Formats: sequence, structure tokens, C-alpha cells
Amino acid sequence: MAKVTIDGIEIEVPDGTTILQAARMIGPEVAPPTMCYYSKLKTSGGYCRTCLVEVTKGSEKDPRPMPKLVASCRTAVMDGMVVTNELSPKVQDARAGVVEFLLLNHPLDCPICDQAGECHLQDLSYEHGHANTRTDFERRTFDKIDIGDTIQLHMTRCILCYRCVKVAEQITDGRVHGVINRGDHSEISTYIKEAIDNDFSGNMIDVCPVGALTDKTFRFKSRVWFAKPVDAHRDCDKCSGKVVLWYKGEDVLRVTGRKDQWGEVEEFICNTCRFDKKKTSDWTIEGPREISRHSVISANKYRKLIKPKRITINDIKALPE
Repeated sequence: MAKVTIDGIEIEVPDGTTILQAARMIGPEVAPPTMCYYSKLKTSGGYCRTCLVEVTKGSEKDPRPMPKLVASCRTAVMDGMVVTNELSPKVQDARAGVVEFLLLNHPLDCPICDQAGECHLQDLSYEHGHANTRTDFERRTFDKIDIGDTIQLHMTRCILCYRCVKVAEQITDGRVHGVINRGDHSEISTYIKEAIDNDFSGNMIDVCPVGALTDKTFRFKSRVWFAKPVDAHRDCDKCSGKVVLWYKGEDVLRVTGRKDQWGEVEEFICNTCRFDKKKTSDWTIEGPREISRHSVISANKYRKLIKPKRITINDIKALPE
């Protein structure tokens, strides 16, 4: 076991735990943001640099600070390590710079993007970005390609987090897409324009932190904060069958996996549940989905009406003279 202090809070964690994992054990108030790390995908992390932290004390044996900021998703804790995240001006300045680079070629598609309202890049830029841009030039563009009947690819929005590639490698029966070219020309594409079509390919939509991969069956149908998320399940021979149904009126607009407080899918679901089962009769309804109050999706969604206390004339106290 190793003791590590993050933003003044000490916690004891198993050896081999990363700084990011230790911070998440403490809580969201000290956990760095992430755009590429995904706890359920092996080898994820280390690409986006949004989780940079400052190590002011390396360990009890070697108390020297680390000379540069480190990626918390890739750096293991050591006994006696002291880390600063939210309390470090260096970290905040570096994170603002990372956000600026991520937005450098990102189009302002938020008004028309289906990911708006649940986009991690929106949250990141709001919390750590600058109000204005320092650049004014034509953003990069890519030739549009069709990757199938269920997934829409917008390469101009991609931040190259590699999550979708790792989903295809680790939970599908055959990866047919990847990152091609190098540097500023890198892009997600399929090999010889082959369509992505396998039982778990829809999970690429759930893991994408931006609007680069969206659900074609949900395209332009509704804003997520107008839909009502409901937990439901069914007996499925391919996956757990535990999903979230997104209703508008009595219509199921889309089906997604259930996500935890870090925005990560709890259990991956199959394409049959995601795309083919869009009737209420296909599911056993469990109840309204718990949505964090900081999310715009929670707007106008209440589970219990709390009436104000009724005040009588006897409750009114005279003002002191």
C-alpha cells in the first residue's frame, strides 16, 4: 500500500495505482479531467494531456519534486507522494493551453451537434478554457466518408483520443477502422472504405467524448435535455441488456449504455439492444435515470415535489424595536 496526498487530502491506495485513479477514489473535487483515458479500455490514456498534474514530492525515499507536469493517467503513485491539481497555478495554466490546442481546429458545431449537452469538450472548455480565441485561420477539413448505416462520422470534430479504436480492438470481433496518416493529417477512417458493422460497434458512440461519432438513428431528432432518460433492461443473449432509454413523449429516440459519474459506460451493450429495440414493449422499465445536477440534461426533471412549508400568522415573529 502507498500513501499519497492530492490537493491536501491523503489517501492510502494499492501499489500500482495511478494518480488519476487515486484522485477518483477521493472524489470529483480533486480528480483531473480526462478526454482519452477510459478505465474499461486497456492501454487508453496518455494522448490528450488534459489530466496533467504537478508532483511536488516524488516519494518518501526521494522527496524531490518532478521537474515537469506529468500525465496522471499514466503515472503510478509512490509512498509519500504529494500531488497538486486544482491548487496548482502551473496545472491550471497548462490545462488552459491544452484546451486551446484541442479547440484549435474544432468547428463551432455546438448549435447543430447531437453531442451538445453531454459533450466532455464543452465541459472542459467551459471550466478550463479561455473566453476568446487567439487564432483566426481556416480550420482543417476532411473528405466525408460513410462508415455504415448506424454511425455518423464527423472527422472535423475528432480530437484523436483513440477510444473508438480501442473499443473496436478489445470488444468487437474485428476492427476495420483506425487512425491513418500522421500529424495534422491524422484521421479516423475505415480500410478501403469498409463499413463498420459488428455486434458491439455502437459502443464507439458512447465512448466518444465529442461529437465525432454520433448515432445516425438519433440524428437531429432532439436535444438531449428535452429527452427523458429512463433505466430499463431486457434479457439479451449478447450483452447485459441494461440500458438507458431516451424518451420524447412516448417515443424512444435512442438507446445508450448506462454511464457512471466519470462519463464512462458501466457495461457495453450490443447493437441489437441499441438500434433494433426501440419500443417500450421490448423493455422492462426500472424508473427515471439519476442525472447529476450539474448536467444540463437534468433541467426540468424532478423525481419528487417538495412543497414549501406553510406559514401561519403564529409563525411570524414581531421585529425587535
